Amino acid sequence: MLNNWVVMPTCLPLVLRRCHMCASERFRANGKFRVNANHKLLDAWLLVLCTSCGETAKLTVLERVNVRSVRPELLDRLHANDFGLTAELLQDPVVQRRNRIALDWDDAWRLDTGGSDHMDREAIDVSVRFAARIPVRPVRLIAEGCGLSRAEVERLITEGKLVSAVRLSGKLSDDFTFTLKR
Repeated sequence: MLNNWVVMPTCLPLVLRRCHMCASERFRANGKFRVNANHKLLDAWLLVLCTSCGETAKLTVLERVNVRSVRPELLDRLHANDFGLTAELLQDPVVQRRNRIALDWDDAWRLDTGGSDHMDREAIDVSVRFAARIPVRPVRLIAEGCGLSRAEVERLITEGKLVSAVRLSGKLSDDFTFTLKR
């Protein structure tokens, strides 16, 4: 029987970028946008606040774009300060590259295993699905989901009792499956 685990965000991640006022490197997104129109050209920014001094920084979403080329529903979401749009844009690789930012997902996600009734079986097959692009070490997920220590998970991998089609070292943000034999 296949068990389904889901890695879900619990809140927005912190934005890693240097503050010009206090040299802190963490910003908090509050879901606010600023939209500015200059004749037929449109600019849009996602506003983020420094976690230390509260200084506001702008992350460019749209820059000098013709108003007619922007989808009306996107413009409505920007004007409404849509929190879901904030989450989408923070995870957009284009926005991250353009603004030279990275995301800090520490304490911003949780693992939903659907219960611990699978732990007493001889072998379990698990499918791990990511609800958002959250980079997490598979060893940490497996340890948390199975109630093991990370060292125990590493030992099971080296003994061949924990197998997967993907490499379990490093970080993953894509769905994967694994089998654990006791």
